[in-house]
Amino acid sequence: MRTLPGPTDHVVVVGAGLAGLSAALHLLGAGRAVTVVERGTGPGGRAGLIERGGYRIDTGPTVLTMPGLVEDALAAVGDKLTDRLDLIPLHPAYRARFADGSTLDVHTDADAMAAEVERLAGAREADGYRRLRHWLEKLYDAQMGRFIDANFDSPLGLLHPDLLRLAALGGLGRLDARIGSFLGDERLRRIFSFQALYAGVPPSRALAAYAVIAYMDTVAGVYFPRGGMHALPRALADAAADAGAVFRYGHEVTGLERSGRGTARVAGGGSGDRITAVVTGRGEDRERIPCDAVVLTPDLPVTYRLLGRAPRRAVPLRHSPSAVVLHAGTDRTWPGLGHHTLSFGHAWQGTFRELTRTGSLMSDPSLLITRPTATDPSLAPPGRHLHYILAPCPNTRIGPGVQDWAALGPRYRASLLTELERRGLDGIGAAIEEECLVTPADWAAEGHAAGTPFSAAHTFAQTGPFRPRNLVRGTVNAVLAGCGTTPGVGVPTVLISGKLAAARVTGAGDPRPGRARGGRRV
Repeated sequence: MRTLPGPTDHVVVVGAGLAGLSAALHLLGAGRAVTVVERGTGPGGRAGLIERGGYRIDTGPTVLTMPGLVEDALAAVGDKLTDRLDLIPLHPAYRARFADGSTLDVHTDADAMAAEVERLAGAREADGYRRLRHWLEKLYDAQMGRFIDANFDSPLGLLHPDLLRLAALGGLGRLDARIGSFLGDERLRRIFSFQALYAGVPPSRALAAYAVIAYMDTVAGVYFPRGGMHALPRALADAAADAGAVFRYGHEVTGLERSGRGTARVAGGGSGDRITAVVTGRGEDRERIPCDAVVLTPDLPVTYRLLGRAPRRAVPLRHSPSAVVLHAGTDRTWPGLGHHTLSFGHAWQGTFRELTRTGSLMSDPSLLITRPTATDPSLAPPGRHLHYILAPCPNTRIGPGVQDWAALGPRYRASLLTELERRGLDGIGAAIEEECLVTPADWAAEGHAAGTPFSAAHTFAQTGPFRPRNLVRGTVNAVLAGCGTTPGVGVPTVLISGKLAAARVTGAGDPRPGRARGGRRV
């Protein structure tokens, strides 16, 4: 594994999102001095928080899986997850509501889920579920250590016996076909393949290897931190500060000072310059923070702008679909809603075609409705409730542009509320007391390419060693972390990206080889 050459005693981490916080903790554990620079007023990045009218609204991810990865980051500084977070396991992990009126509770316990599948679709499908679950476990074991929690120096890193093992499991085939080999009922197939949407690829074109996301959701378990999802970055930041990290909130990085352009040798070949300081602010507010190395976690366009160059690619990056999110604080809730409810429309293949090819808004939407107050009522005033409605939509490069959303946003909000009323959430519009509508224009304003928080899609050409790398040509002491680089999108993978970035700085691998990473129950 290539590592940064020269001194790395003081590392500046740009961004206090989950990737930056993970990197900071692993760097601190390896004895580095760490300064974290964040443009916001506190930690979180995408996993932010809005407090309005007594409601505590999470602005980012709503699903937490693989808590062992959080545990690993905290353990790097001798801390314990149970001392920092109260994680509540969700039972069921999801509730699915289908267009035909049927429902399914998605359990992570094998027997409970098999019974639920049999109730919905019969004994044969329950047997198929058990075989699918066994396959998902083997798929996870084949991928995690070699292809997900791993730094690649070149595509040659794929040439390992585990690749043959992955191929033998069918991981290089298509996701929908592989799921269909276990389950005949289309409703069940959706439960184990909808996750491909957040990887930016329809199940018909996604690698079967991406069923590992379904493993995380439906086997390893889904959790919710008491206090909301923002409690996760807050806990990581507190642990890092207690371990000696210096946090500079409210400081936007505006430049990188360099020296020795073209003279320093990059490990593994090539030459480049060194970043000697991170610059924040402008004019009288300008400040320079000297450093030996830098971890950059902003979205790729921002990172490449700071570096002054973007890597050359034969084909431009393709980005995942985006999402419209309506955060609603309401004076009531509705029976049948779980903590997470997947509300499916009739359409399926057509929905993916609209989101990834034609650039149309979903004509028959599938929605994720999150009700965090089902688990933690303290997130809302007494007797009140929070509901987050996430509607996938095309990104701004293939669908409505940033400027279009000023007029389109309110109209789409109204259509979503009408659709929710039709699906049984009677009076939801009138029940809203506080709200926040987030559209692709808002994601773009945060610096997210193509107006999507889900970054570059996980096509084959943008996966593993083919994804934008976390080492940067031409700069010898910078490394990237976050969802745009390896290994990819999602809370678990972003936490891993911070760990992988730290390993590029320190040369440290997993100190506990052979451990089943990330899946530990708490």
